[in-house]
Amino acid sequence: MNQALRDIPVDQLTPLDAAAELKALAEEIAAHDKAYYQKDAPTVSDAEYDFLRQRNQAIELAFPEFVRADSPSRKVGAAPASGFAKVAHARPMLSLGNAFSRQDVEEFISGIRRFLSLTVDEPVAIVAEPKIDGLSASLRYEKGRFVLGATRGDGAVGENITANLKTLKGVPVEISDPDIPAILEVRGEVYMAKDDFAALNKRQSENNGKVFANPRNAAAGSLRQLDPQVTASRPLSLFAYAWGEVSENIAPTQWEVLEKFKAWGFPVNPLTRRCETVDQMLDYYTEVETQRADLPYDIDGIVYKVDRLDWQNRLGMVSRAPRWAIAHKFPAEKATTRLNKIDIQVGRTGALTPVAHLEPVTVGGVVVSRATLHNQDEIERKDIREGDTVVIQRAGDVIPQVVQVILDKRPADSKPFAYPTTCPKCGSEAKREEGEAVTRCTGGLVCPAQVVERLKHFVSRNAFDLEGLGGKHIETFHEEGLINSPADIFRLAEKRDQLAAREGWGDKSADNLVAALEDKKTIDLPRFIFALGIRQVGQATAKLLAKQYLTLDHWLEEMEKAQVLGSESYEELINIDGIGKAMASDILAFLKEPHNQEALADLRQFVTPKAFEAADTTGSPVAGKTVVFTGTLEKVSRNEAKARAESLGAKVSGSVSKKTDMVIAGPGAGSKAKKAEELGVAILTEEEWFDLIGE
Repeated sequence: MNQALRDIPVDQLTPLDAAAELKALAEEIAAHDKAYYQKDAPTVSDAEYDFLRQRNQAIELAFPEFVRADSPSRKVGAAPASGFAKVAHARPMLSLGNAFSRQDVEEFISGIRRFLSLTVDEPVAIVAEPKIDGLSASLRYEKGRFVLGATRGDGAVGENITANLKTLKGVPVEISDPDIPAILEVRGEVYMAKDDFAALNKRQSENNGKVFANPRNAAAGSLRQLDPQVTASRPLSLFAYAWGEVSENIAPTQWEVLEKFKAWGFPVNPLTRRCETVDQMLDYYTEVETQRADLPYDIDGIVYKVDRLDWQNRLGMVSRAPRWAIAHKFPAEKATTRLNKIDIQVGRTGALTPVAHLEPVTVGGVVVSRATLHNQDEIERKDIREGDTVVIQRAGDVIPQVVQVILDKRPADSKPFAYPTTCPKCGSEAKREEGEAVTRCTGGLVCPAQVVERLKHFVSRNAFDLEGLGGKHIETFHEEGLINSPADIFRLAEKRDQLAAREGWGDKSADNLVAALEDKKTIDLPRFIFALGIRQVGQATAKLLAKQYLTLDHWLEEMEKAQVLGSESYEELINIDGIGKAMASDILAFLKEPHNQEALADLRQFVTPKAFEAADTTGSPVAGKTVVFTGTLEKVSRNEAKARAESLGAKVSGSVSKKTDMVIAGPGAGSKAKKAEELGVAILTEEEWFDLIGE
């Protein structure tokens, strides 16, 4: 994890800093998602997790060209764990963006107005409800009968827990109302009431069973029992709040759908309220927060949803979250403790990251022993020293952040921390480039820490996802000289017997790894590109590249041509919506470096990336077309137009070139429309665009 940048305000980040921080955030959040969604054992508090999400979102808004393919904003949860049959959700189970202040809530409403091109006086009705701290579940009904229940999983695929959900209070097994749609997928939150949680833990303790840390963990652990009888013995409840696939529209508004749910026998949170203004939303937030301690269940915030469903449909989603909903979270917790030592970690890109080792302290029910110090500037700005008494806030990661130093408790012999000028891992010079906040080791591939971190990235969940080959294995195998490059990982299959003989391995572990390596010899192109570990290229960018170039060979050919600045291939690269010059520079520099070329050629002896397959847009008149929007659009906002074009399979570009298929020009179109005329590119009015796509 790159701690060196964490405390730098977003508006002070350089482009390179922003890219590095987004990479670190993606990895940290993915690890927390896996612990929370797969193991029901969160490693951070909600506030810490929300801080990471909030910072990631803020950086992406400030540096949209650096949004990664593995960005947390593009994912929900984590892949389902083994033990249950997998269920593909007909409609993704989305997560939510977060708000933490009045300004955030106001911006949420303003963003809706901008996207929908609403006037300032047009009311935006919002349905507000408590955010239950439980486990999301989906319940599918066919002709009124409950036929399938699933966890959220990673948002696309969950786990089949039908038998377990049937044991819950408030889950109707059959609905007799003749108005119910033939297909109805109700979504809600499974939770355990506080009193029920206390009683369960008492019974567990008396019977020498597992004692749960909190009601959320108890609910998740109970719902995901392989034996439904165990689930039935646990006091679980459900609040319905949303829906997935339906064969016909239920009602025109969110509020009316919830009323239908209640009529069909589903529990709906009684505190749910319809609000007309931001002031009403915030009054509701304050009112519920005041009641929080006395509520019979745990909540961690308020969810706001646009009431009109036609507006919800137009707003759509961005990455992992809908534009029409947001979670207004309650404040984080703080604590005071002693900072014993400052340690320096070295990341995959050579970034030197300072970490505070703390006297263990409990914050919000979690014992904290480390905290992020982010970078040299942050240490100097807050004057953080070894031996200081500090205030920490669990609003950041497994490693929370230091908020401030309590100066009147500073030891008399305290000295400022001396930031290293050499790498603590390889001894190479550590330099800080002008305009960057990060100090980096210059050792490159000579630095074992960087090599190991790159290999860890290669096998990580969003890259090759090699189960059975974790970070500790990578470190050990590298130390022993077994792996030095990605291709060496695949050569481990040739050492199957040697692996089986290792302590803690055995035949089964060795066979599982060999099978996993064989399985990953064919991999999706976006995963392959992401696994290369190119700076600034996360999952989002990897997918953009795969979508643009379709095959690995074509991408590499075009990148070789793009090494010539100003060439047609270079212009095509920087004109991909979401990829700018800085990111393009990192991509081209990586592919030009001789060591990387050798490693890539070596890897291709073992791995064949599959050609990219876009979503099915059969019948779309603009599928595969490159379009440019320019000027002022009058019917919809520019963002809404772009989102709709991409959903129809079009490629949205930021500038006009020979490869542009059409330009949609509104009033005020300038140089882009002129260039389109010069190149003979089709120019459409907004009206003609909507006629073309049939809307």
